[in-house]
Amino acid sequence: MAMKVPRAVGDLISDAVPQLSDRLAALQIKSSWASIVGPDVARRTQPVALNGGCLTITVDNSPWLHELTLRGQELTIRVAAGFPIVRSLRFVSGAVTTATSTPRVQHRRPALLNSDDVHDIEAATSAITDSTLAAAARRLLTTARQFPPP
Repeated sequence: MAMKVPRAVGDLISDAVPQLSDRLAALQIKSSWASIVGPDVARRTQPVALNGGCLTITVDNSPWLHELTLRGQELTIRVAAGFPIVRSLRFVSGAVTTATSTPRVQHRRPALLNSDDVHDIEAATSAITDSTLAAAARRLLTTARQFPPP
């Protein structure tokens, strides 16, 4: 029995649902955008859609839009070298959201509760007769005391 060569899941999906091939390619382009065009261009641009071989790229301001329009042929060659499905680039002005502009979640350590905090929590939950509800309220109040707003 002949062994079959392993194939990437993306290739299998593209073969099964051809309508997704542009979307998968666009996702791959987005994930490797900075390495394709360089950090300076990547900071000012964002690939948004791939339709019929035309990659639409949002640019954050007019001077960069003009610059990239002039460099369109060079950038098309660079993108097409890694993604042959791309035959042309279309630059549009708009807001660019990059991974570096999204706020990072910082995990804080819980604050230690002192005896006053514990007493306050017990006093607040002692009036609740349902034990399940009282336990839930205790956990909620404890978490609120351990992680006060910054």
